[in-house]
Amino acid sequence: MKLAYQRQNGKAEDPQTVALVRELVRAASIEATPRQILEVDAMSELLPVGTWVYVPFLPHGQFSETLPACQRLIDEGMLPVPHLPARLVESLDQLRDWLGQLREIGVDRLMLIAGDSESVAGPFPDTLALLESGLLEQQRFLHLGVAGHPDGHPVASPDSLRRALSLKRDYARVTGTRLWVVTQFAFEADSYTAWLQALGDTLPEVPVYMGVAGPTNLKTLIAYAAQCGVGVSARTMWRKPGSARLLRSWTPDGLVHALARHRQDFPDTRLAGIHLFPFGGLQRSARWIREYGETDEPDEARGSLSDPVSDGV
Repeated sequence: MKLAYQRQNGKAEDPQTVALVRELVRAASIEATPRQILEVDAMSELLPVGTWVYVPFLPHGQFSETLPACQRLIDEGMLPVPHLPARLVESLDQLRDWLGQLREIGVDRLMLIAGDSESVAGPFPDTLALLESGLLEQQRFLHLGVAGHPDGHPVASPDSLRRALSLKRDYARVTGTRLWVVTQFAFEADSYTAWLQALGDTLPEVPVYMGVAGPTNLKTLIAYAAQCGVGVSARTMWRKPGSARLLRSWTPDGLVHALARHRQDFPDTRLAGIHLFPFGGLQRSARWIREYGETDEPDEARGSLSDPVSDGV
């Protein structure tokens, strides 16, 4: 399926922008729950070999679910990036045990998050506490993703979020860690680009991967927006003429095109790629990646946009 790339005014998109769009899509990372990973007949039939697949640690989940999901991804040629939720770790010993088991099966990168729990199960109230424990460095986890919030955070101020990112950047510099940022999703490119520009001095050498909601319907998308704390962006969309009609069947096409144009206009941007949240289902998002990233040109090695190890601190 070859897709026609056009602006909303009907004019054909610039060929260079089209190439960037395809590159962004073909190199996209994606989230998949342990259940989704383990129930699919073959992940390699859904996603290209080498895809970075983030494995969330759900609020009522267990580490025993994360481990086999990561093993399945490795067996099928994917690169698992399990979430490590600080607030759900009960002790230093438990953290050491989790990290050791992940390293034993070949996992070498993590996505650090605070976790959705309001209570703190152990000694780690946030991701900075995980870093300060010293265990990540001891266990040789030197490829770490951290979260960014272009649309703000429900309980943290922009200044505190910026300070936290600065401390994580400093940790990466001292320990030789390859650090990258994956953002929460938003609905408009302006939210991303304004946040990127404001963050330029804080993360001058750290690649940023913009979170994008995968194809889904309006009801599902708004529910996730409320749950994930991006209500401001959702309300902005609702105020725009025709937004309800457009959102009845959401796809990230227009947003990804706008991000590609930003990358084209600002070659020095920290925007390094996109990360897909498959709110409409893993198979639907995987199909979008396959169809929207198709090109007549020969395949190139993955990682030019999606591999944080090749860029950053």
